[in-house]
Amino acid sequence: MVVAYVMVKAHTGDADRLKNEIEAIDGVVEAHIVAGDVDLIAKVEVDSPGEVKDIAATRIQEIDGVEDTQTYIAMD
Repeated sequence: MVVAYVMVKAHTGDADRLKNEIEAIDGVVEAHIVAGDVDLIAKVEVDSPGEVKDIAATRIQEIDGVEDTQTYIAMD
């Protein structure tokens, strides 16, 4: 099992809608709106690093209103 955290920077006012869309993606187990340098953090649990890439670089990045993402894979 690969666990990763995707930090999402969103356009102003889109965080609530984006949270719902991100949570609907297979492999995303939870998403939270946060305060700080990013607007949302999504936790991903999948079988391979390639699936993390697909979710972060393809599925989340394609959502209208997403400005940028950064992905961190858990090492423990």
